[in-house]
Order: sequence, then structure tokens, then C-alpha cells
Amino acid sequence: MTRTDQLTPLLEFDDVEPDEDCICGGCSARRRARRHAAPVHEGGHAAARSVRRRAAVLMAAVGTALGGGAAGATGAAAAPAPTPTPGGSSTAQPPQTPQGEVSGLYGQAPGARAFAAPRATTQPVTRAQIIERAQSWVNQKVPYSMSRYWSDGYRQDCSGFVSMAWGLGSSQTTWTLPNVAERITKADLQPGDILVYNNPANPQAGSHVTIFGGWTDSSRTRYLAYEQTSPSTLKRDTPYAYWNNSASYVPYRYKGLATGGNGNDGSSSTAFPGAGAFGPGANNASVTRLGQLLVQRGGGKFYSEGPGPRWGEADRKATEAFQLAQGWRGSEADGIPGKDTWDYLVNQKGRDIDGGSPIPPPPPVNPGTGATAFPGRDKFTPGASNDYVRQLGEQLVRKGFGRYYTQGPGPRWTESDRRNIQAFQEAQGWRGSEADGYPGPDTWRRLFS
Repeated sequence: MTRTDQLTPLLEFDDVEPDEDCICGGCSARRRARRHAAPVHEGGHAAARSVRRRAAVLMAAVGTALGGGAAGATGAAAAPAPTPTPGGSSTAQPPQTPQGEVSGLYGQAPGARAFAAPRATTQPVTRAQIIERAQSWVNQKVPYSMSRYWSDGYRQDCSGFVSMAWGLGSSQTTWTLPNVAERITKADLQPGDILVYNNPANPQAGSHVTIFGGWTDSSRTRYLAYEQTSPSTLKRDTPYAYWNNSASYVPYRYKGLATGGNGNDGSSSTAFPGAGAFGPGANNASVTRLGQLLVQRGGGKFYSEGPGPRWGEADRKATEAFQLAQGWRGSEADGIPGKDTWDYLVNQKGRDIDGGSPIPPPPPVNPGTGATAFPGRDKFTPGASNDYVRQLGEQLVRKGFGRYYTQGPGPRWTESDRRNIQAFQEAQGWRGSEADGYPGPDTWRRLFS
């Protein structure tokens, strides 16, 4: 019996289809083998046997290459994916987020074009709309899939997610998204831009893209990432540019932004956007920025989530509290920002919501060590709001312990401050009551030394 004939019994299993969603080496190899095998025509039993033999031989060769012979192909368990490495590593494994090919909405063929160019027949998208769309998938916890399509028509993988947020006419890939975008620098990044990693060695399963949601620390080492990854869409504080392959991610900006991509959509300008940008029914980037400015001035207690682009009662209450803190009354403190309110916020004027100065004097310095003197435990308790809390948070970020901040740091003590302090204390080897998340003299001294 020849070697080829010995393989014939294996051919009885050629009707088992590889799972299109599976990213393991075995299923990927089977899909490649089936694509490269010659088609089988009816009425040619001998030809079919020959084709199946070639496919079996090819599969055996692939199995040997992937798993070291028969044992690797059938017996060895796949190694678990490594844990993401905070801070980024060019040698760490890429995220397990394989993506499909360019496809039309709901999986229909996109036509002859290789990508969806910005369309004049639709309204240009704003940054606020991009973030709102991305958040909608986060809220729905859209399951990850490279072959399925969500109810809005977009493929449920990382590039389909960005295509949805940008409002493209089809689901793109990480390789084609740059065709509708312009390359920018890290310093240019604003909410709604993206960070793309393309891996030529593994184009589909080794590439990834995230949506930039804003910096989460003053040193710009961490940002809020919206991404479609297994098991479902998430939003999380992420080290720049990503957990792995950090140095290879490239920032891009969509060419179809409502402002032409120059960033003047209210997200960074100091000019007052007009009274019409605020109030019931308003939904724009200026509302998001207003909320962020109010949080920096002590208004975080009014927000259970956000701030976001849609005007809500939290925005009105926080604005009113800031206006009252300036001593304004009546129509001057109606909770709707005017030119003066906006000017005070963007230029750091006036008093914070809790009555403190926005730029208080620095805490005293311990002349013996040169370190900032510990101000007392009462400055770091639930409900506390003072500049010591802000300084504590900024020092935590500088020391690399700011991962729990989604905004800030700010003057109001929050659970994010406590968790970051706890992480710092545990890094000192402390446990139990010594790592409760509340700073004492020893924590303070080590943090500022």
C-alpha cells in the first residue's frame, strides 16, 4: 500500500467545516487548506479522491508545522493567551481580535470599491456623534464576532466598530480605514480619532484598532479607549498606545469630520460656542467640554456617569452650583452657561463649586526632608474636596499609579483616588489595614519622596 493510500481513511472526515469564528491555529490552517484545494466536480470520483488526498497531505504538513507532527495536530492543548502588559511591549502578543474582509452593511458585498469614501449624501459626523455611537455599543455589550453583523448593519469586530462610529457605508478593515483618514501625531489626538496597529505577519488576526476617547492623566500616558474585543464592546483606561505592540500603533483622524478634521468643534476652543449649544435637547461636543470643565471645578458630585454630549439635569445643576459659587444670583445663576460662565471655566477664573480657590497656595514643605508635609488624614475622606486631593492624584499619575482615573485627578476625593492609593500601598508590600487606600504619613512620604 502506498503512503497516499494510507491517508485515504482520513478523508472520511473532510465534511467537517472549520468554525469561521475560531481563531485557533488548527481552524485557521483548515480554512487556508480548503481555500487552496482545487474544486471537486461531480462525476469525477477518482479526481475527487485525488483532490481530497492532496488536501489531507496539505493538512498533515500544516499540522506538522503548527504542532510538531501528529501529536501537535491532535493532542497538545493550545497555550493560553498572555495577559496584556501595562505600559506596552513590542514583543507581547497582539489582542485576539481577528477581523473579516471589507463588506457592505449586513454583510452584503460592498461593490467594486475597496473602501467607503466619505459620502456627500450624508451629514458629516461630529466628534460628539462618534463617541455617542461608540458608547451605544458599550451600553448594548455587542458580542465580538468577525462574521456576524449587529442590528445597525456593521460587522461585530474592531474595524466594523470604527466603521459604525464613523458612519461609513460599509465595514472596513484596519488596513482600509486609513484610506478615509489622515495620519496625525500623538499631540493631535482628540476624542473620535483612532489608533491603528497593522501586523503584516498576521493581517487579519494580528491587527487591531481603538477609538480615542480622551486623556485620563495630565502626563498623557493613559487614555480612555473604546474598542470592540472579545467578549464584547468595552470602554477602559488604557496605557498609550495599547497594552501590547504599543510602539506600532498609529493615530489617524477621519476625513469626514464636520469641521474638516481641524478640531474646532468646540472640544478645545476657548471661544464661547453660543447659548444655543446648551439647554434641553442640546447634543454636541460643547456640552461634553462644559461637563469636563465643571468636574475639574468640583462638579463631579452631580454626575453619576459622563459627562457626555447630551444635555442633562446633571449639567444644569453643576452649572448652577458653579454660578452660585461666584456669588451670582437670580437669572445669573439659572444653570445655563453664558459668556461669563464659559470664560470663568475655560480660563480657570473665580472660585470652585465648593468655595475654594482654583489655584490655592501650595502645602507647606517639611524642611527636614524637602518633601511636602502630610496635611492630615481628614483631607482624604469621603466628601472631602481640597487641593491636597488634586496634588495627591497628580503625584500618583506621575508615579504610574493612575490607572483607575477615568477623569481628573481633581479636588474631590473619589473611589478612584482610594483605589490608586491602595495600588501604591500594595506595591510597597503592605497588606490589610496598611493598604486600605487612605494615605497616612508613611504613604505620603513615600509618594512624594
